[in-house]
Amino acid sequence: MTSRASRLQPAVEQARQRSEEALTHFASQQQVLAKAEHQLSELRRYREEYAHHGDAMLSVSAMLNRHSFIQRIDQAIGQQRAEIARHQRQLEQVREQWRRNHARASALDSVVAQHLERERRAEERHEQAEIDERFQYRRSS
Repeated sequence: MTSRASRLQPAVEQARQRSEEALTHFASQQQVLAKAEHQLSELRRYREEYAHHGDAMLSVSAMLNRHSFIQRIDQAIGQQRAEIARHQRQLEQVREQWRRNHARASALDSVVAQHLERERRAEERHEQAEIDERFQYRRSS
C-alpha cells in the first residue's frame, strides 16, 4: 500500500511547478515595469534637453513649433505614466498570484513532511515492538 506522502507527491509537484511559473511571470512583469520606467526617464530627459535649448535666436514660428513639440512630449510623458501605473497594477496582481501559489506549495510540503514524520515514527514503533517481542520470546525460552 502506498503512503499518504507518496499519494500527495503529484499535488506537491504541481504546486511547486505553479509557484515557479508564477515567479517567472513575476520576474518578467518586473522587467516590463523597469523598461517602462526607463522610457519615462528618457522622455523626461529629452523634454528637459529640448525645453532648455536656446530660444534666443528663434523666430516666432520656430518658437511655436518648439512649444508644440514640447506639448507632444508632455502628452507622451502622461501616457507613459499611465502605462507605468497599469504595469504596477499588473505586477501587484502577479505578485499576489505568486504568493498564493507559493503558500499552497509550502503548505503541501508541510503536510507531506508531517506524513513522512508520522510514517517514520510508526515504523520506529513497529521495529521497537518487534525487538521487544523477540526479546520477550528469548526470555521465555
